[in-house]
Amino acid sequence: MARIDLNADLGETVDGEPTADDDAMFTLISSASIACGGHAGDAASMRASVARAARSGVAVGAHPSYADRANFGRTAQNPDPAVLRVEIGGQLAALAAAGADIRYVKPHGALYHALTVDRAQAEAVVAAVAALSETAGRGIPILGLGGEIATAAERARLPFVREAFLDRGYLPDGGLVPRAMPGALLEDPSTVAARAVRLVADGTVEAVDGALVAVDAASLCVHGDTPAAVAMARAVRAALAGAGIEVAAPW
Repeated sequence: MARIDLNADLGETVDGEPTADDDAMFTLISSASIACGGHAGDAASMRASVARAARSGVAVGAHPSYADRANFGRTAQNPDPAVLRVEIGGQLAALAAAGADIRYVKPHGALYHALTVDRAQAEAVVAAVAALSETAGRGIPILGLGGEIATAAERARLPFVREAFLDRGYLPDGGLVPRAMPGALLEDPSTVAARAVRLVADGTVEAVDGALVAVDAASLCVHGDTPAAVAMARAVRAALAGAGIEVAAPW
């Protein structure tokens, strides 16, 4: 039976208010990327997310970001790599202190995209993950699109796992459509569900211009803060089950 991971970015509380229906989403996914306080989340939300994950049998991943709560971590930054390493290390430590057994690390937002092209930032993030891995006594995987972060992870002998996005538009070159542009977000559950099956079965995704883009992904993401996130995740689970595809965490 084919198998795929289904992840969502959760625990993203802002001023104590959740941005997603975490209770519902935790029952539909296999991995949860938990906000660590950089763009959203706090000690209370991290503890609550760790508890939800335990109840639902969901793997916990860390979802660190630039220290940019004002912009939800979605504004480009150019931090000093040494400072970035300390910031990311602090966020990972905060999630661990909340009781998480961190199975993987998935950077968030603008940082996530910068890591595909910025070698210095990629190496800083990998160094923070490597330090956590040393403490854990195992190599903690990094989840992302590829590029510089994949290369840096390989140099550090850390596993790198590629993901694909079910609810984001793709460019013909395999990048994501910027959020400010038309076609950036998908919200139709049936469209998203069909994309999930195609990604697993054929390893391709349709770009905004209709071109087919090859995507070799071991994890699929539905953003928790997308308005139709729960409906999309339910449709994805049903479509994958109908196609004989098991949803399970690889960590």
